[in-house]
Amino acid sequence: MTTVDTQTSLTANLANITRTADAKAAATAPKGSDAMGKNDFLALFTAQLKNQDPTDPVKNEAFVAQLAQFSQLEATTNMATALTQMSSTIQGDRMLNAAGLVGRSVTAPGLPAMLSGGNPVSGTIALPNGASAVQMDIYDATGSLVRTLIAGTQPKGTPTFTWDGLDDNGKALPDGAYAINAKATVAGKSAPVPINMTGTVMSVATDPATKALTIMDQSGTRIPLSDVISVGG
Repeated sequence: MTTVDTQTSLTANLANITRTADAKAAATAPKGSDAMGKNDFLALFTAQLKNQDPTDPVKNEAFVAQLAQFSQLEATTNMATALTQMSSTIQGDRMLNAAGLVGRSVTAPGLPAMLSGGNPVSGTIALPNGASAVQMDIYDATGSLVRTLIAGTQPKGTPTFTWDGLDDNGKALPDGAYAINAKATVAGKSAPVPINMTGTVMSVATDPATKALTIMDQSGTRIPLSDVISVGG
């Protein structure tokens, strides 16, 4: 290959990086990919200078443009590295802050009604329009209805409720996870309404798929931290 052919080939390769988007892609591309990084760019640029045709050297404008491309690629690479470090720091800080929830009570959707040691179970009901009546049906692990709670008129908002752990006959039920379904009567029509149960945070973790923080209550149920509505003592 002649020096002129080498220059033509190298110039064609350099033409692959002509935009900011290309520079960013080259800076952030993983090792082993076909994308060009800043070290490849510098090696190619140096080779071009060494093998340029002395009778037709690179014009000043092209030389300056290539230097500008390299500077932009260097800046983009440094920015990507800084952002990665910042993301790791933020994730660590979030985990450290969330660890303070361990042992505290939280109220969130998706948690079961966990009966333990005869302690009452509590939660909230979502009633954006209030209700003339509310019925809560409590089911055990086998799906059997064990208790029905009836409440009268409720204002709009998220009123709290408490279940004492007794069945309809006043008998104490065994410890375990229970399901509670609620129906509210509004304008003469009955419809299901959401319930948010209160549980105790036992651990905090990062979801490996989404990288989002999650919490686990005493029943072993894990939910996203972002679903937590309120935090108690």
